[in-house]
Order: sequence, then C-alpha cells, then structure tokens
Amino acid sequence: MPELPEVETSRRGIEPYLRGQTITEVVIRERRLRWPVGLDVDRRLPDETITSVDRRAKYLLINTTGGTAILHLGMSGSLSIVERGTPATVHEHVDIELGSGKALRLRDPRRFGSLHFADDAASHWLLKDLGPEPLGNRFDGDYLWRKSRGRRIAIKPFIMDAKIVVGVGNIYASESLYLAGINPKRAAGRVSRERYQWLADAIRTVLEKSIAAGGTTLRDFLGGNGEAGYFAQELEVYDRADEPCRACGRPISVVVLGQRATYYCKDCQK
Repeated sequence: MPELPEVETSRRGIEPYLRGQTITEVVIRERRLRWPVGLDVDRRLPDETITSVDRRAKYLLINTTGGTAILHLGMSGSLSIVERGTPATVHEHVDIELGSGKALRLRDPRRFGSLHFADDAASHWLLKDLGPEPLGNRFDGDYLWRKSRGRRIAIKPFIMDAKIVVGVGNIYASESLYLAGINPKRAAGRVSRERYQWLADAIRTVLEKSIAAGGTTLRDFLGGNGEAGYFAQELEVYDRADEPCRACGRPISVVVLGQRATYYCKDCQK
C-alpha cells in the first residue's frame, strides 16, 4: 500500500501539471472503487481552477476554486499525467482533464482507492478525526508521551494509529523504532518521555529520507512521474528477517503485532 512518502512523492510529481489549470471534464469509467464515486465529483469539478495540491495523511487534496477533490490511492493505485484523449487500459478508471491538454489519470487495479468531492476538506468524514502530521509542528515527543499514558497497546500499533499520528505505516513504523532503539513490543505507556522524543525524531528522519529517495519500492507503486521509488534499497530491518543487523550482526527477528509483520533487532531495540 502506498504510504505517506509515496503519496507525497506523487503529490510533488503531479502538482506542477495541475496548479493553475482549469478542469475541463472529469471522465469516470468505473465508479465502483472502495466507495462509489459520487456524481458530485464529475458535476462540481469541471470549470473550476486548481489552486493547489496538498496532502493530508495518505490522502491527496486537489484544491479548486469551488471545492476539493479528495483522492486515496488504496492498495495499488497510482497517478500519471497523460495527453488528454490517450486510450485507457482496463484498470485506468478516472481522468481529470485539464485546459492544458493534459489529464491526471488514476490507475487502480484492485479498486481499493477512492475519490470524493468536499466543500470543506478538513470537515470531511475521512479527514476530520485524523491525528497530526508527523512532519508538522504539532508532532513531537511530548505529544506522543501524553497520548501514550496508561496505554497497554504495543508501541508499534500505537504509532500506526491514524488518530494518534497519520502516515506512519508498517514499513516506516518498523524502521523508525529501529532507529530510535525501541522494541516494537514494548507497551506504549511504558516508554519514557525522552525515548518518545528519540522516536518522534526518528519518524521524521525516516519519512524525510524516504520522501527524498522517492518513496519505497512496492510491487504496484509508481510515483507521479511514473517511476518507482528507491528507499527499499536502504531499509534497515523491514522484510529482512534472519538477515544480519547492520549494527550488531544479530539476525533480524520478525513477530506479528496488530496483524502486521514487525521486524526488529533483539539486541539493538530494548
């Protein structure tokens, strides 16, 4: 599944083609995505001018003079910029056509993505209860420490909870906990304030590094420019079970937490 760095990479790839452009038409070939694409999308977006392309958690926000298109890439979605009228393949479900003669095309083989229209994106039901952005000013060690008091849940699923902080998916949670030296099985309420600051800094470092590298290479992921990301070449623990830890040489362990495979080093993470 595309995580925050993949979505941010896509945002940066498409924004130069979208900002300032007028939407001439929205072509929807398949409405049956994770939630059916509402008629308001193709009725409200045409003739509006795109003012910016933002990201909230793993959602892309295409802001226009008349409202916002909220786009989620689901499990296998990707975006590309094509010439308007380019024949679509079977999995290319939506085109947002632009006055420039280009179109933003959504490809989603598994159809777990979604597309919505909102007059006010911040109050939309998908976004209104989300936690802070991990790269924003509201997120730090003190925030995590306060939210964790009395919590028995393991630290890894705790930081993957979008109501606590958005965009820390499975790969980046494992990598951040490794960088911070925290065992992913440790109860969230039993991590000190100091170690939460290490973790907040690690989350920021791992995400920024991944964004700079273009996202993590996953089977179905392509960035906004149609190219795969390369951060997977630098992963320290994720998907490296039984391989040697690069710091101590001990084999990387794997355990299931919150129904997700979790990779860590028993020696380096306490």
